[in-house]
Amino acid sequence: MSFFLRINMTEKKTSYVCAPKEYIALGGRGITSKLIHEEVPPDCEPLGLYNKIIIAPGLFSGSKVPCSCRLSIGAKSPLTGGIKESNAGGTAAQRLGRLGIKAIIIEGKTKNKEMYVLRVGSSKAELIREPDILGKDNYEACEIILKKYGKDVSVIIAGPAAEMGYPNSTIALTDAEGIPARQCARGGLGNVMVSRGLKAIIIEGDGKSIEPIDKNSFKMINFDWTKELIKTKKALTDYGTAVLVNLINNLGGLATRNYTSGSFENADKICGESLATLIKKRGGHPTHGCHKGCPIRCSNIYVDETGKNITSSLEFETIALMGSNLGISDLDVIAQIDRFCDDFGMDTIELGGTLGVAMEAGIINFGNASNVFNLLAQIRHGTILGRLLGQGTEISGKTFGVERIPTVKGQCIAAYDPRALKGTGVTYATSPMGGDHTAGNCLPGRVGYREETQDKLGNIGDMYQVEISEDLQVMTTVFDVMGLCILIGPSDETMHKIGKLISAFIGVNHTKEDVINLGKEILNLEFDFNQKAGIINNNLPEFFYTEPLPPTGSSFSIDTKNLKLFRS
Repeated sequence: MSFFLRINMTEKKTSYVCAPKEYIALGGRGITSKLIHEEVPPDCEPLGLYNKIIIAPGLFSGSKVPCSCRLSIGAKSPLTGGIKESNAGGTAAQRLGRLGIKAIIIEGKTKNKEMYVLRVGSSKAELIREPDILGKDNYEACEIILKKYGKDVSVIIAGPAAEMGYPNSTIALTDAEGIPARQCARGGLGNVMVSRGLKAIIIEGDGKSIEPIDKNSFKMINFDWTKELIKTKKALTDYGTAVLVNLINNLGGLATRNYTSGSFENADKICGESLATLIKKRGGHPTHGCHKGCPIRCSNIYVDETGKNITSSLEFETIALMGSNLGISDLDVIAQIDRFCDDFGMDTIELGGTLGVAMEAGIINFGNASNVFNLLAQIRHGTILGRLLGQGTEISGKTFGVERIPTVKGQCIAAYDPRALKGTGVTYATSPMGGDHTAGNCLPGRVGYREETQDKLGNIGDMYQVEISEDLQVMTTVFDVMGLCILIGPSDETMHKIGKLISAFIGVNHTKEDVINLGKEILNLEFDFNQKAGIINNNLPEFFYTEPLPPTGSSFSIDTKNLKLFRS
């Protein structure tokens, strides 16, 4: 039996209700987006009474499917004004899945800004007061929680950035070591959670792994898939997502100095190979899993020269947005910025974009690390400039009078310049999630599920880029519904496997076509919500069309304004 756990913050009541049958094949983003579409008025204020925040493990969370640890959190975003889902790894999704909790629905808000912690166990949930963690950074707050409740808990927590009302604030999840370094980072969902009057969620108990209906088929598919992932994802295991730094730099698409170039002269100093070498030299862990049993283990534990833990983990987006985008080529500096973001609770992509437009405006110079740390201190202490920077890239850029502002639907794009990776540019422009690469990243080598999108991504022109983006957005949505890590790799083959896994898991036959249609259905719900919320802009910022990107001289030339994707 699966349950929805509803939390009414206005009345301070908790209740378990049986999940409707229509949700049997849904999890993660499928549940967050469907419930937001059904229960949240599209024109409501993101921080007002009528928004809700939904927390949902993937369909496979709590089972033995490899890389099924992703937890989805959704709400109407204070940054984009539209529907938003953000997901991360860690232990919370697996724990919720094994407890039979299909979703936590947080609605209403407390009076007088009272702040609570939700304690969830195997048989009950309660709202409690934990004043000792208010205002505390995530690391310290989690240490307090783990000391009081024991190490065998999962923590979901919003940091001081959310308490200060910053719309680029995150929600952190603890990993297997109890460290809050896994971030549901995009869209400012920490801001929404705290606006309800909820600071953190403590999940206790760890039930048995969920048993599928067809145990033999399920076990065989999982066994073969796990072996395949160990064999084919070795580069990610060895170097993590930072392996992309050299690749994207060589393609001329690495965000550099606020997207004025696609190539960074010091990329070799911040690439995955250099990162792994430095971590090994210092006695850190170049390979690490964000949850137990992950066969890819793309994470890392970065330590300083004394062996002290700084962050876990340094990933491509953070390295690029805080490195090449700011003209910084020191991994120690980038790691310290990342630690600040994890601890304070801010999105590294959004903050990297914000600091980039501040540098372009002349607030500080590109490459000046000491001045970056000065700005971080101002953000933390809430000075006038700090509070402005806390509003994100678009508001900061407009306030500074900057023309080159790399945002879509109010959200900073990722470090893949769309003039070089045009399919990803289509995703930025058309995704209901705003400028978010995780909605459908068209990396070299990724192809779609339709015949016309097979083996076409190498084409440097515009041909098939729209189609490939559409296919990858659909398949990525399926991954988010299932709670699967996107690093498994969306493809026609994985859609077949997921269909077989669903069939064995719930005992209801699912073909590849059923899985694809499920992704389209969720995307259409999101698209409909955004239309009703008045969000119709499908364009990239003008400079991507008008400014050729050095060193290749490429520009973005695809007309995305009137594209209508995801229709079944």
